[in-house]
Amino acid sequence: MLMNKNLPPTSKTRASRRGVRVNSRVPVRIEWDVETSTPLSEQAYTRVVNCYGCLLVAPRELSLEQKIQLRNLANHRNNDAVVVWKGKQHVDGWELGVELINPEMDFWGLEL
Repeated sequence: MLMNKNLPPTSKTRASRRGVRVNSRVPVRIEWDVETSTPLSEQAYTRVVNCYGCLLVAPRELSLEQKIQLRNLANHRNNDAVVVWKGKQHVDGWELGVELINPEMDFWGLEL
């Protein structure tokens, strides 16, 4: 597939994304610094999900390559994940691209 070099970066990367993406607001709990005796945790939610990860809206900025544990509050499943993209802060929080480390195909409780 030929890519136009003048397209915005989001258009260039769309062709390389894995799996079907679904707009879905799923409540999640993120936990990080799990190696320490006092892990940090926050409630967040997704905007877009697929079998391999999500676009997450979190109340706090996290670092690229930050390892987290993601808990789907709708079905109480857990999965380790890593922050692979960092967007901007909006009124409702920071947009973060998160990749599931060992994705379960039914982690989101949706048919994808």
